[in-house]
Amino acid sequence: MDHSSSAAARMTVQSQSSSRRQDGSEGQREILAAAQKLFTTIGYRKTTVADIAAELGMSPANVYRFFDSKKSINEGVAELLLDGIVADLAVIAASTARPSTRLAEFLRTLARLSDERFMTNSRVNDMVEDAMTESWSVCVRYAERVQAMVARIVEDGRVSGEFSIEDAAIGAGCVKVAMTCFMHPTMMALSTDFDRPGIEEVIAFILRGLGQKAAG
Repeated sequence: MDHSSSAAARMTVQSQSSSRRQDGSEGQREILAAAQKLFTTIGYRKTTVADIAAELGMSPANVYRFFDSKKSINEGVAELLLDGIVADLAVIAASTARPSTRLAEFLRTLARLSDERFMTNSRVNDMVEDAMTESWSVCVRYAERVQAMVARIVEDGRVSGEFSIEDAAIGAGCVKVAMTCFMHPTMMALSTDFDRPGIEEVIAFILRGLGQKAAG
């Protein structure tokens, strides 16, 4: 793996995340850290702004200096969680591996990280689901970032002749749809009760759909 590319990818993701939060103060970071601790232990729905303030030894009014609502705090916590997934995926997307190898590893990692982040702790699942419900922009922004990285890999495959698909953007959109049950908390939880194909089967299906050509 190209370490300079990996480092650049992580820096880009971190820069994008910072630009979305206009005030990256220490106060914000402390509040988000305390909120994440409480959300993942006692649950988002049971946690109040007063609880977060008490965890930090401050007044609720001080918390409201940085965030205008509990909803905005949860949005910040969820973004940090999703940013961590995107950072790891960006390293894979920027690697120099063959497009088909890169895409397979990207999707495999997306499924694994989603399972680790969303499904191992029901309180985290609730937190992310609520953030996506209350602040749809969090979900949209995350999906768009994932899709953009997939499009980059698919375009590399199209240019190199490894994929026969003509439009990388459409191909990436189809890949995102195929991966919904491996990246959206609600769909992940629901699909486990049905005969959902395994991630390796889905990856093989996606590569065939992109018109993967055998290595020469």
